[in-house]
Amino acid sequence: MFIGFNIMIRLLRVNPYDTESSHTSIAEWTRESAWFEIKKGMDPAAEIRDSKRTKEYINMLSSVADSEYGITTRCPCGGSIIHEVRRKDEYDTLPGKRFFTCKNYEADGFHYRQPWVIGVEEQIERLTKRLEEVEVVINWVPEVNNHIQRLEAEVDNFTGHVYNLSMQVEVLEKLCFD
Repeated sequence: MFIGFNIMIRLLRVNPYDTESSHTSIAEWTRESAWFEIKKGMDPAAEIRDSKRTKEYINMLSSVADSEYGITTRCPCGGSIIHEVRRKDEYDTLPGKRFFTCKNYEADGFHYRQPWVIGVEEQIERLTKRLEEVEVVINWVPEVNNHIQRLEAEVDNFTGHVYNLSMQVEVLEKLCFD
């Protein structure tokens, strides 16, 4: 991944860190500003390890972002969730904005800090969906009870048939072996 990036930069002769103009030649780049010059001495194994670490970091960030749903009870870092109220600067009778925040919160993307309103809305949606699933099960219970009663009647009927057949087998055994 990085090797292809370096080759592309050399072919285009563009400084990816230059925000002012695109008229700079490759000879004018400083060692500190050119990314590939800094990484030039890195061996392939170290570059592979570095890219793996970067991929793991990105995957962890996306996992944390995807898992933040509803009212969370624990942060991925293991910290507990506290209810934070951000105070307003001016005097007001209403409290400030409320958040569900990790106790060890840092703005690095690995900790939860979710607005209270969003968390409560998602939790209500989750509970509503669960309630609808329970309603379907509750509405299905009478049908299942009727089916159970029919099956119990069939079992009683088959038990009677088995008893009759076992009696007939006894009679036949007596006739054949006596």
